[in-house]
Amino acid sequence: MNHYSIYWIKEEFAQFFYYRSEILCRFIKSYEHNQNREDLVKQFGYITLEFPQTSLIAHIMDYLPHSMSMQKKGDLLKIYDGNRYISLHMEEKRINFRSDIIHDAEEILFPALRSFHPYLFVVGNDTEDFGWISPVRQVTKRDKLGQALYSCL
Repeated sequence: MNHYSIYWIKEEFAQFFYYRSEILCRFIKSYEHNQNREDLVKQFGYITLEFPQTSLIAHIMDYLPHSMSMQKKGDLLKIYDGNRYISLHMEEKRINFRSDIIHDAEEILFPALRSFHPYLFVVGNDTEDFGWISPVRQVTKRDKLGQALYSCL
């Protein structure tokens, strides 16, 4: 199974890093590998938001189709869809999840997360996959929608 992490990025930084997702990915991986560096800890704390676990779990439960089931044990949440499943471990500023392939997360988990909040960034811990789970609205002088990208390598 592949291991991924999801981070809630503050809107102003999501707007700035949307087309610079590789830089954001490198920063997050640097933070994860160097949590003793005070500068990285402060920067990470400044650009990310905490996950409200109770309301997020309730939202996922409400959003899941009836064909899927969910099992919760403490910080661990498992979502089943037939013989496929995703296990999530919720932390304060990160959701870790395991999935056989990212496509399973795209079908099982990401639709619920997209409807929860648009500024969620996914980083593959065992892979080089990274990207936004939903398009970020780019505000211009004419308030046009920006180009939608999903940058998962």
